[in-house]
Amino acid sequence: MIAQVIVDIAASQTDRVFEYHIPDDLSGVAIGSRVVVPFGKRKLQGFVVGISKTTDYDGKLRDLLLVTDEQPPLTKELVELSAFLAKAIFAFRISILQTMLPRVMRANYRKILIPLTPEAKKLPYFQQTAHEVDKITDPEELKFVQKLLKDNQAKIEYLVENQAKEKHELIYLPALANGQYQELYEQTRKTATKQRALLMDLVTARNSYPKSGSAMHDQGFSSALLKAAEEKGWIKCKEVEVYRDPLADVASKKPAELKLNPEQAKALAKIGQAISDQQAHPFLLEGVTGSGKTEVYLRAISQALSAGRNALMLVPEISLTPQMVRQVRERFGQEVAVLHSALSDGERYDEWRRIRRGEARVVVGARSAVFAPLENIGLIIIDEEHEASYKQEDNPRYHARDVALWRAKFHHCPLVLGSATPSLASRARAQKGLYTLLRLTERANQHPLPEVKIIDLKQAAFAGGQYDLSTELASAIQERLARHEQVILMLNRRGFANFMLCRDCGFVLQCPNCDLSLTMHKAAGEMRCHYCGHHEPIPKRCPNCHSSQIRFMGTGTQKVEQELTELFPGVRIIRMDVDTTRRKGSYKRKLDAFGRKEADILLGTQMIAKGLDFPNVTLVGVINADTGLWVPDYNASERTFQLLTQVAGRAGRAEKKGQVLIQTYNPEHYAIRLAQTQDYEQFYRYEMRMRHAGDYPPYYYTVLISVAAKNETNAAREAFKIRRQLNQQLHPETIVLGPTPSAISRLKNQYYYQILVKYKKEPKLNDLLHQIQDAGQKVKKYGLTINIDNEPERIM
Repeated sequence: MIAQVIVDIAASQTDRVFEYHIPDDLSGVAIGSRVVVPFGKRKLQGFVVGISKTTDYDGKLRDLLLVTDEQPPLTKELVELSAFLAKAIFAFRISILQTMLPRVMRANYRKILIPLTPEAKKLPYFQQTAHEVDKITDPEELKFVQKLLKDNQAKIEYLVENQAKEKHELIYLPALANGQYQELYEQTRKTATKQRALLMDLVTARNSYPKSGSAMHDQGFSSALLKAAEEKGWIKCKEVEVYRDPLADVASKKPAELKLNPEQAKALAKIGQAISDQQAHPFLLEGVTGSGKTEVYLRAISQALSAGRNALMLVPEISLTPQMVRQVRERFGQEVAVLHSALSDGERYDEWRRIRRGEARVVVGARSAVFAPLENIGLIIIDEEHEASYKQEDNPRYHARDVALWRAKFHHCPLVLGSATPSLASRARAQKGLYTLLRLTERANQHPLPEVKIIDLKQAAFAGGQYDLSTELASAIQERLARHEQVILMLNRRGFANFMLCRDCGFVLQCPNCDLSLTMHKAAGEMRCHYCGHHEPIPKRCPNCHSSQIRFMGTGTQKVEQELTELFPGVRIIRMDVDTTRRKGSYKRKLDAFGRKEADILLGTQMIAKGLDFPNVTLVGVINADTGLWVPDYNASERTFQLLTQVAGRAGRAEKKGQVLIQTYNPEHYAIRLAQTQDYEQFYRYEMRMRHAGDYPPYYYTVLISVAAKNETNAAREAFKIRRQLNQQLHPETIVLGPTPSAISRLKNQYYYQILVKYKKEPKLNDLLHQIQDAGQKVKKYGLTINIDNEPERIM
């Protein structure tokens, strides 16, 4: 039998199937298996994507060396999906296959120096530990190694290591009958209190055995005591594999009886019918904030499970995951698995294995969970479907919605896209009948939407000296604090100040690697670049003219936090941004603390704008609604409207009336004006006219080609060469813009030029882009990188 293998090298020369003979002792290999194969002088990991009885190769095929896993980690569906995506998103197939697996399942390669001759084996050098060639830095040692290789006294052995490790734990079981323990208890001296306690536990709590070592230690039974009991034959001990459970603290409980309103019931009936009929049909569930979309999701999942099928649910932000996962876990218990980047590698690996083994029937997770190895899927849900985070920004540049559409067709199941502010692309598809539009126009609890007021910062008076909080917003915060109610404040910009300016010479401190100013992070005592990670101490004098007249301009979440503590002494603040949520579990800890009313104000970036439900929040303040409004991107207005509408929905979700205050320098802008009334339909109509006038999506498909190089001239030259190639082969109706320097023209010491292709129908384009992608591999040796992004979320 012949295995068709994709090897672990992301390059155009190797982006194809290689054939290997399957030896008799590896007959268990199947499609989706991870294998180790010889490749030239090396050994590589690979994935089996096909098995056949014959080959067209005339020579002798090399043997597979090893099958890494007992069960193939990839299903046949995912292998098929990888082939589809490789063509659709211009990515190497190996990159897609690796993205489908937890990070710990990617191979770790080591080059070990092995002695060949008896003389070499006796050298003191080889009496030490294994020598990894790539880790040798001493020039003299490198010369010595090169001489050994040249004289054939040593060779390099390539090792492929599997980083995935299961967790094991000791468990203890009774070894005797109950009556024997009773006798032993009476025979044991009364001063041996721990031994007697263990014997009594084995009698009275026998049904709770087997018990883990940690559970026994929690009861006060030490390792020495357990070892002695095992030697006496009282108990048996064995090692078993256990799962790391990221949801150990979430208990399942019977859901409260919630009555669906007529709109919810109608939406659920249509989704339920598609589940029953096994229809691969997309639904767009458009519901105002607080309209009960989550309850519709949970009831639909329940219907899928009752029909003997499984369910996959995506949420856009890790910050949303704790609350959503809690609701799903409470409803469906141990059948729920969770996948997102805030889990430890071990937790993610174990959750993934539970799914692959069929032990979890409901999967909840962020973007990459769309590749969960779940089989027999009866329902797929994408919550907050408009979110840009569903699109992967680097290779492989997939969109979770497109992957979900493919998987829904494969499994003949409905896909539910939910949002209060659907993306224009999805809403346009619903308008054309490609999706079925389901609308929830009222809040589920019949409470009104919060009152939204716009504060014109051009006319406003400010509280404090930072020009961040208007007196009107400050007094509204004071009023809520006096009533012991809670406040959410959003500023979509982290850090303390946006840039350093010298008032004498006008110098702005910039990142040495990017065409961007450094942001001040006061708590860390650093100036940081948010793109490449460069950081340096906060200067006390101007680096250019050495003047002390330097100022830190602009504002960020750190500065607002400081101003709040000055204006409201004793106020309890939880700040949530990238800087405060780096540590594992920090999202959940902060949100749980706010839910327990351990803080008065939740201050954060856009991560706090969506999905959060806190009954005691009666005021939401947007400190500056303009942060994303004038970004040079065609969808800047759409994103601003979505963000403001979403964050406004966090107020007044329970009995208490909510209020929203939006501070802006552009109160007349249609995105801000329509967010005030939460009028999505009017925004949709207005924005669609703007897109039509500018020839932008959803009226056109788009592809962004970017060229990067350390030398700007080289990047520009290659970009113009690609432009000529496009002009020669595409239809005149296709719009090709550029090449032009990217909005941020230098990042990480690379200059970027870009070309935007806008088209309605272009049958030659896919093949042409694959040719450009292949050519990009050839110019890589000259320091050039070519990236192709199909349907980009950003064109900056």
